[in-house]
Amino acid sequence: MTKVDGRAARWAGQQERRRAEFVDAALAAIAEHGPDVSTEQIAERAGVARTRLYRHFDGAPDLQRAIARRAAELVTAELEPLWHPEGSPNEMIAAAISTHLRWLTEHAQLHRYLVRTLPATPEGAADVRGTIARHLSGLFTGYLTAFGLDPAPADTIAFGLVGYVESATTRWLDHPGALTLAQLTAQLTGTIWAMLDHTLRAGGVELDPDRPLPLPDGL
Repeated sequence: MTKVDGRAARWAGQQERRRAEFVDAALAAIAEHGPDVSTEQIAERAGVARTRLYRHFDGAPDLQRAIARRAAELVTAELEPLWHPEGSPNEMIAAAISTHLRWLTEHAQLHRYLVRTLPATPEGAADVRGTIARHLSGLFTGYLTAFGLDPAPADTIAFGLVGYVESATTRWLDHPGALTLAQLTAQLTGTIWAMLDHTLRAGGVELDPDRPLPLPDGL
């Protein structure tokens, strides 16, 4: 039996706690200084020297990935009720869109930071976009299967829709005033339903977007 080194385990635990503290400090610095926040500003927020900050991270990319993972955890907790939706297709879509938009508007600086720092890179697999898309893919797979359709398109639809919403929302955040939040939600809801309806009709399934749907088995 391999003997566990208690000191090593405690050190590892302390390292993880310090990393988490530094990531929380980074989130606060991003909220204060915006997406162009510097490492010096993050270190200042954490109350340490820049060199000490990097003792806990393998350079800037490692810190950026840790921030992205923390953001994904935050949005997953915020959107948790949406992964077991109820109501009509339009109600489900509107609820998901309004919740997502509320999160993005409340964390606009963090959203901009993630878009600029991890744009469509392998590191971005852990960010908010990928997290939401994977959850949606599972939801779409359940519904397509329940309707007797091939679930293969679920992944492409999910990631495509999330990319569309993210792009439209980023534009809206950077150019406020053209639409209210309610108008943007209604516009995105209508467009998303049109895309989903197209996929369903291609498989011979026609749904009333205002009629409640049951939740598929396993979701």
